[in-house]
Amino acid sequence: MPQNSADAVIVGAGLAGLVAAAELGDRGKKVILLDQEPAHFLGGQAFWSLGGLFMIDTPEQRRMGIRDSRELALRDWMGSAQFDRPEDDWPRKWAHAYIEFAAGEMRPWLHEMGLRWFPVVGWAERGGSYADGHGNSVPRFHITWGTGPGVIEHFVRRVQAHQRAGLVELRFRHQVSHIIMVNGAAHGVSGEILASDEAPQGARTNREEVGEFEVYAPSVIVTSGGIGGNLDLVRKAWPRDRLGEPPQDMVAGVPFHVDGRMIPISERAGGHVINGDRMWHYTEGVRNWDPIWPNHGIRILPGPSSMWFDADGNRLEPPCLPGFDTLTTLREILKTGHEYSWFVLTQKVIKKEFALSGSEQNPDFTSGKWAEVIRQRILSGKDATAPVEAFKEKGEDFVVANTLGDLVRGMNQIGNGLIDEARLREQIEARDSQVDNPFTKDAQLMAIHAARNYRGDRLIRTAKPHKFLDPANGPLIAVKLHVLTRKTLGGLHTNLDSQMLDPDGTVVPGLFAAGEVAGFGGGGYHGYNALEGTFLGGCIFSGRNAGRSRAIA
Repeated sequence: MPQNSADAVIVGAGLAGLVAAAELGDRGKKVILLDQEPAHFLGGQAFWSLGGLFMIDTPEQRRMGIRDSRELALRDWMGSAQFDRPEDDWPRKWAHAYIEFAAGEMRPWLHEMGLRWFPVVGWAERGGSYADGHGNSVPRFHITWGTGPGVIEHFVRRVQAHQRAGLVELRFRHQVSHIIMVNGAAHGVSGEILASDEAPQGARTNREEVGEFEVYAPSVIVTSGGIGGNLDLVRKAWPRDRLGEPPQDMVAGVPFHVDGRMIPISERAGGHVINGDRMWHYTEGVRNWDPIWPNHGIRILPGPSSMWFDADGNRLEPPCLPGFDTLTTLREILKTGHEYSWFVLTQKVIKKEFALSGSEQNPDFTSGKWAEVIRQRILSGKDATAPVEAFKEKGEDFVVANTLGDLVRGMNQIGNGLIDEARLREQIEARDSQVDNPFTKDAQLMAIHAARNYRGDRLIRTAKPHKFLDPANGPLIAVKLHVLTRKTLGGLHTNLDSQMLDPDGTVVPGLFAAGEVAGFGGGGYHGYNALEGTFLGGCIFSGRNAGRSRAIA
């Protein structure tokens, strides 16, 4: 086969692209895998993830006393997705297919490949309203030992084996600008060769063009990710009718290379984006004191105990509780006319409940060593993990004080000077008055008691209820929270073989999409809301479908 020809060319060497390449290699297909970033960026955005996977009725769940089923998970998914558009037909089919995968073949397939999971299953996105609405009824967030790098390493290993066998070729610093179409069918891609760049993994790299290239293949698979690193595209796609005006002050939860570049290129070749207004951004973002990419933000993965206030110092109403309903909370914060909010908590809460998103912020889990987890999370005395304590000390969004008066003064220095100490004290004292009994009328304390009924939360994720204004539980901590960009829920419309569909819903011969660029499958298999662990899971599932597609002969 000529040097620049293959059975398939894959654009994007993130998780979905690696999975597709591994599966194609298993079938004996010749693959050329292209990426605009350097070789040490292999794995893309997934490298930086916490490694959480949404799986159903697993041994990890059963050992923690969790009763899960595909029926319950499907009810949760559909209550969260709220599919309501004619174009949601394929996304709905993808959702059903993913639930079957996550309840069936997913875990044994990944386990056989070498993946392992932390034994305590996380309870993310808890919802907080009705059983038929948004949220996970039970914990389903399985943290992979090794976090994001521990997920991708097994697919990298498979791809490298195919590389040694001459089936897969990786070409980095190859920026695709055009999908070559001949008589309405894919014929390859062309673009620019970029200058080498030794920037640290995840940092912004140059776009200096030093050459051109063409690669020919009858199948082109686009796995280039979403738009979360391009704040202008995020604002352009922002659903103003549902969430209000987009924030002007946002932090980027993904690297610069998550730029949406391949989306219009795929559309010009005949693909079609649906549900472009569906997106997933977090409300608990803080500015990274040691940034890697431009405007680098980190998400706090909170337990349920921090009190949540808007910029004016008013407590947010349920279901706007930490870890419960992301998009409802985002909408309510933006309704205030401000673009930030506040957590107020104690050292006891930050010690037990604060986790930071990302592989680099969880070196104990990333190491895959029990000794590190025990040292960081159990033997640390009153301290939280080292990365959390570093943010508390060095992060510009953190205020630490021994008295409420000092805390408010610090909040007003880094905020807009809107917090009234008397009003804040009144709300915290009212909350504290509910702690003396195991029953309460405070909805957040009800949620805390419910969380502690789950063994995993009681052990490592939810602090015992205590009075915030008691100095014995201090110091007091306030955290200024920014909107943090993350995931594109809509994307290129695809069928279950990952084939791109045109605006009429007809297959575009030879064009495929997988991962976030395809809305993780079908052009938006999450619908309006995500249940967490479904981002990496969606990359794996849709990349596998593409690699196994019957349309790639």
